Amino acid sequence: MEIVLATRNKKKVAEIQRILDGLDVRILTLDDFPECPEVVEDAGTFEGNALKKAVAIARWTGRIAVSDDSGLEVYALGGAPGVMSARYAGPLADDRANNEKLLNDMRNIAYEFRGARFICIIAIAFPDGKTETFQGIVEGHIEKKAAGTMGFGYDPLFCPSGFERTFAEMTPDEKDAISHRKAALERLKRYLNELSF
Repeated sequence: MEIVLATRNKKKVAEIQRILDGLDVRILTLDDFPECPEVVEDAGTFEGNALKKAVAIARWTGRIAVSDDSGLEVYALGGAPGVMSARYAGPLADDRANNEKLLNDMRNIAYEFRGARFICIIAIAFPDGKTETFQGIVEGHIEKKAAGTMGFGYDPLFCPSGFERTFAEMTPDEKDAISHRKAALERLKRYLNELSF
């Protein structure tokens, strides 16, 4: 079985490949399909964006496609950055700019009100149009300053509940064990193991 990961984010690809290790599948990425068009993530929900990407890539490649849409929701900010997580500081923003904007937006919020959660929706789409989605969530809080150099996105600011280190201070294996993406991908893994091809 071949699966196309509908992303060009190399760090996300590496994380997904680590978590799906052991599955009897050949994992391809969009780098294997350089002519594949970009899919605009303009849905209003993580699920909508994940499904849009997976369906478009499955149609274009004629293969099973798996996509991820994930982001950070901060309770004191009404759920922001949410689906705008990757573009929080603007359409061309990088991780550093997004983190700086988040810290600035939360500068007057007391520690006990800095609760947040990471959400991941994994969508799988088949060339025949069939789709499924799988959700993973990890609760935590936003630190007052960045810490750590591992991971990507908001990892230097997010400390998962029950831990005293940010995701960016954890090894990849430590983060994988508790992350929102791990939870969603484990559900996908069980689903794929139950399929008969």
